[in-house]
Amino acid sequence: MPRLPTAINLHKASKTLALTYAPGEVYHLPAEFLRVHSPSAEVQGHGNPILQVGKINVGLAGLEPAGHYALKLIFDDGHDSGLFTWEYLEQLCLRQQALWEDYLEALRLAGKSRDPQESVVKLML
Repeated sequence: MPRLPTAINLHKASKTLALTYAPGEVYHLPAEFLRVHSPSAEVQGHGNPILQVGKINVGLAGLEPAGHYALKLIFDDGHDSGLFTWEYLEQLCLRQQALWEDYLEALRLAGKSRDPQESVVKLML
């Protein structure tokens, strides 16, 4: 059975979701991190994940419970189709650093950017 957070706080100004599991065990997940790791088919691509780019400015507009098993996160870029199960949220908390590093490396390899206003050009010299 997945662990359930004892508190969930949406911080719109800092664009983070704070999940508390126990005293002193608080995780702050940035909206951009959650958006690029959404469990939705739009992001996960039915088994072939689609690299999300240009999401540095995305924020969380809200959240809703999805039964007793998940949260529906509503992003201010209109994305709202991913259901973040309690188990998936806990894994994002525990693996945040490694997942973020993997994402940044995938962007680098693809020649893409977190910034929607930036284009990366590779010069072949």
